[in-house]
Amino acid sequence: MNIATTVLAILIYLIAAPLVGGLLAGVDRIISARMQGRYGPPLLQPFYDVLKLWQKENILVNRQQKVYVLSFFVFVLVAGGIMFGGGDLLLAVFALTLAGVFLVIAAYSTFSPYAHIGAEREMLQMVAYEPMVILTTVGMYMTTKSFSSFDIVQEESLLFLRLPFIFLGFLFILTIKFRKSPFDISMSHHAHQEIVRGLTTEFSGRDLALIEVAHWYENVFLLGLVYLFFAAVPAVAVTVTLATYFLEVFIDNNNARLKWQHALGSAWLVTLVLGVSNVILLAFR
Repeated sequence: MNIATTVLAILIYLIAAPLVGGLLAGVDRIISARMQGRYGPPLLQPFYDVLKLWQKENILVNRQQKVYVLSFFVFVLVAGGIMFGGGDLLLAVFALTLAGVFLVIAAYSTFSPYAHIGAEREMLQMVAYEPMVILTTVGMYMTTKSFSSFDIVQEESLLFLRLPFIFLGFLFILTIKFRKSPFDISMSHHAHQEIVRGLTTEFSGRDLALIEVAHWYENVFLLGLVYLFFAAVPAVAVTVTLATYFLEVFIDNNNARLKWQHALGSAWLVTLVLGVSNVILLAFR
């Protein structure tokens, strides 16, 4: 993959990802509303909300808060740039994890009890899903002998056929990563779940807008990982990727929030049973 192609791929990601992520958020709201017997907002409502936040006064508890939020946003972009630019997939996952750490620190820095609880729960979520995410990249490496997302895309056979259990495990932790019920314990993207907004309680204005757009980038990154399992057949890959997102929306609207112990215990159990077993099978092939 030459430099020009890499730069072009990164630019396309930086421009297209928030558009795709925002549209998916709009579809999410419409489907959720219809499932609850409501008409729902217009498709472009997430974009209207972000523009409105951008125009509002940015109230800061302290100056460090803004630096941490910006760092979160930048490292989400870096993670996506690495993956969609054909770089090291494991490095991209680490960059995304670092972004999450900055968001947690930003919440802690506000000294709000609500944000503090949200930050603690976000850390618990990270402990729950990170092992499965890392096993996903390890499984892809063991199958393709490369961490490069470009090499993985060029694989001639479906990775899913050799990584079925890892794929199922990754689908499970996506509910946590997308912050969908029953595991939206640190914050929720839907108002019906919240009295006080957890992790983002003390964020407003442009900071909150950056967090929302960063989540759009993050969602596209995660769906990109789903795409890699079926990249050998692009039509199938796109279909499965979209179906995965709509499945998460369906799960979100049919489950009540569970305690953090359930998220942690179930995610680790899935990682051990599905993720580790698939890696062992690959090792003995």
